Amino acid sequence: MEVFEEGSRKIIAKNDPEEHREWVLKNKPRALVDKVMGIDEAISKYVKDGDYLEYGFFGTRISMVAIYEIIRQKKKNLNVGRGGVFELDLLSAAGIVKTVERGYGGGFEVRGLGPAFRRAVESGKIDIIEWTNTAHALRLRAAAMGIPFIPTRSMLGTDTLKYSAAKVVRCPFTGKKVCLLPALYPDVGLIHVQRCDKYGNAQIDGAKVMDIEIAMAARRVILTTEKIVDTEVFRKHPERTDIPYFYVDAVVEVPFGSHPSNVPGLYYMDEEFIAEWLREAKTEEGAEKFLEKYIYGYDDFEEYLEMIGGIKKLNYLMRLEQFRETLKTPWADE
Repeated sequence: MEVFEEGSRKIIAKNDPEEHREWVLKNKPRALVDKVMGIDEAISKYVKDGDYLEYGFFGTRISMVAIYEIIRQKKKNLNVGRGGVFELDLLSAAGIVKTVERGYGGGFEVRGLGPAFRRAVESGKIDIIEWTNTAHALRLRAAAMGIPFIPTRSMLGTDTLKYSAAKVVRCPFTGKKVCLLPALYPDVGLIHVQRCDKYGNAQIDGAKVMDIEIAMAARRVILTTEKIVDTEVFRKHPERTDIPYFYVDAVVEVPFGSHPSNVPGLYYMDEEFIAEWLREAKTEEGAEKFLEKYIYGYDDFEEYLEMIGGIKKLNYLMRLEQFRETLKTPWADE
């Protein structure tokens, strides 16, 4: 195909579907194997220095317990996909991110830009490759489909394309310009769900974001869950299985493991906790203080839940009436 234009950046993630398929056939068993383990074992076993990480979207079912453990184990030179915001700010503050592929510049919506991520980018510690949100999702969709690229009109005519690894070609059917996006096969996908069984069959309530595509595209999938349920739950309603077991490598049961993000139907985002991070992260010293307290400063996740307010805070996050009363944002006076 005739190439009209191409981005200035290189592809940093795996994007060969044949190579990915061969790797999966050799390394991922199809048998019903009990995959339950602790989060420390899952991260140690499946996340390596230099890996490409992919996870959900800011505020919705982010596997924060996995993010925390990655920081606690001091992984290095990680490449991070589109992902979220708060967790990327934490990873940036910890100094373990090398490259980020983004469709959105690390902003906490109305709260402003992530201070730690911004410092890391402006100082040159983190390299940025640009994609639109749609383009990033389509790259994962291409990987899930087992194809090396996917055509789209997204990014055409934008500066974003210039700082990506996309190509603009002549469509062989219409003769018009079309943007080609390379498939994206992450090394590790981090996904948090409401429930799954010990084999990794999972059900997701609410928005599924890109999690199904991540599960299909990633080489390794670490599934954290609010609750492990009996496999009979999935056999009774097979149509509700969003992620089948054969994509999953590790199952970790961690109630409230998505805090401070929300889990639809169970609990809401902890705005006060995020506000505390934004206050502290205005300086490197404040960010380090926060990490020492909330990530390095506990022995297990149950202790972390006590640190953030224990049962009183958790009950508060699970009650809609109380949540609505606090919509006067805690950072309003900052």
